[in-house]
Amino acid sequence: MAEDTENQTVQEKNEQKKEDMPNQLPELTGIDMLSTKMVELENSVNQYKDQFLRKAAEFENYKKRVENDSANIVKYANEELIEKLLPVLDDFERSINALKDTSMESESFIKGVELIYNKFKKVLDLQGVKPIDVVGYPFNPEVHDALLQIPSKNHPHHTVIQEVEKGYTLNDRVIRHAKVIVSTEPESKDEPIKDDLSESD
Repeated sequence: MAEDTENQTVQEKNEQKKEDMPNQLPELTGIDMLSTKMVELENSVNQYKDQFLRKAAEFENYKKRVENDSANIVKYANEELIEKLLPVLDDFERSINALKDTSMESESFIKGVELIYNKFKKVLDLQGVKPIDVVGYPFNPEVHDALLQIPSKNHPHHTVIQEVEKGYTLNDRVIRHAKVIVSTEPESKDEPIKDDLSESD
């Protein structure tokens, strides 16, 4: 009788456990669903954060590019005007040289022209206009325009030996290439060498 009572108690406990199981399963499933949802949300947050950082970087690059473009527009706004003034500067230089070569006694006139020339040159200098140094430098197609090549034994190969027309930069940008004569190696020992450039003028 006691054994039957004990078996009945064990059976009742087992049945009680079976009854409790369905109540526990939904709770575990809910926790798993919440965990999965949290992982998904974290991934979404990271994805949006990455997109935000990319867009922020792109905007910063765009902002710098616009600022740089705007600065260049202001910096080189006078380029077209200055290009038109450069031939006037050339005429001043040629006039001064011609007056000096004619051995005129009117030194005051020459000094007056030089004074105007220097003022004009200073105005261009304040605008960022600089002449390009060429004679004695290696030929550089970025700043030089070669008009002629002359064989020379006294100058290194591809060296600028004469300036025909000055070149200029505006705030370090080339606005007119210097027209130059460049040295080249003699083809043979018997070839006549032109080292006196005044003969070729």
